[in-house]
Amino acid sequence: MIIRKKFKFEGAHIVRNCSTKRCKTSIHGHSYEVEVFFTSNKLDNGYMVLDFGLTKKHIKNIIDSFDHAYSLWSQETDEFKNFFKTNSLRWIEMPVSPSAEIYSLMFLKFIDHILKNTSFFNGEGDVKVSSVRVHETKTGYAEAFRDDMDSIELDIKKVVFSDEVVNEWKNKNELLKILSM
Repeated sequence: MIIRKKFKFEGAHIVRNCSTKRCKTSIHGHSYEVEVFFTSNKLDNGYMVLDFGLTKKHIKNIIDSFDHAYSLWSQETDEFKNFFKTNSLRWIEMPVSPSAEIYSLMFLKFIDHILKNTSFFNGEGDVKVSSVRVHETKTGYAEAFRDDMDSIELDIKKVVFSDEVVNEWKNKNELLKILSM
């Protein structure tokens, strides 16, 4: 059985090295919609794959981190990175250029990591994230599946969240502990 949970965020980026000039040379933003698909080998005591309320804790924190934030590629010039880090409280520095494909893969990896390091207490089975779909526009999306987890080098431990982003996390210390595992 598969369930789906939707999240939204408004974010900005530049996608370096892409084909179109506008996309690779100009800061621009999107109204992103993120769909997370979960599976399990059994239903919990409430006859659910996963109580949607449990996604509001750490998974929502990670996705909401990108709301009204600038996604910054770590390979940008120091001058460019320092400008954003000095002039914007909400930014995330990523080890790969922030395309919709990378967002979907990165969220898949974060959610997989969170689920693996979460203790469930209501008879949940082996809950897994099966895919993450990131809509960049109404007509276009990227979707990453479990089989894509090792398709490129994307170490989530190299994703850096600004202090402002981290300080807004609910259950901040618990999430920081999970992310450090």
